[in-house]
Amino acid sequence: MLESDKAFAGSIPENYDRFMAPLIFEPFAADPARRAAALSPGAVLETAAGAGVVTRALAPDLSAGACYVVTDINQPMLDYAASRQGPDDRLLWRQADALALPFQDASFDVVLCQFGAMFFPDRVRAYREAKRVLKPGGQFLFNVWDRIEENIFADDVTNALARLFPSDPPRFLARTPHGYHDAALIRRELMEAGFSHVTFETIAEQSRASAARIPAIAYCQGTPLRNEIEALDAGKLEAATDCAAAAIEDKHGAGEIAAKIQAHVIAAA
Repeated sequence: MLESDKAFAGSIPENYDRFMAPLIFEPFAADPARRAAALSPGAVLETAAGAGVVTRALAPDLSAGACYVVTDINQPMLDYAASRQGPDDRLLWRQADALALPFQDASFDVVLCQFGAMFFPDRVRAYREAKRVLKPGGQFLFNVWDRIEENIFADDVTNALARLFPSDPPRFLARTPHGYHDAALIRRELMEAGFSHVTFETIAEQSRASAARIPAIAYCQGTPLRNEIEALDAGKLEAATDCAAAAIEDKHGAGEIAAKIQAHVIAAA
């Protein structure tokens, strides 16, 4: 993973939440929230919480006495997520690295992570940390995107930018968000980290937008793909966004559009 793949700064957090959240994260947020709430946890840790999409989905379903610790390594993202959440004494916001969690052993009933594992530079170490802070019988719930070909708008954007930058195509989306989808590898890494029971479920949803420009802005300006585009040519961000929008509109039409998104949901204990 390139260092720029982890940089969520500047206007990226706001664009990420404004455009990416409804486009691809909200369709999946209810699923891990439902699974976590069904376990009736007294203490929940969320890692790589991003803009807080799952936090907003899960918090209302936790008991009045629950403790919900929300973390992300990226302080601007965490600040933005906290600003979107109403006052709630059960929530604690804390900057934390999933590879070195600042919590005692056996502290949580559930560790939850939505679409964050792909960004961990050492996933086995992160999984060991999740295992360490779980109480006996606790559960680690997370999801990862399936391969980019199963996530249509992301694939459309990647292919469009490859035509705009033929000598050095921006590959952030294929390399990182959609680069960790091999079930055998994920299971092996979880087992290496100490988990003994791992289940997988593949879920497809629909990504919907009011116009083709929405996913173009979402991916090109609301993710670290922006960093890669600007590194190639600092003046071509708008041209890249226009190129992606034109490709999506050409394929899916003007007006409201929809396309498949797909992810793997993993539970480990």
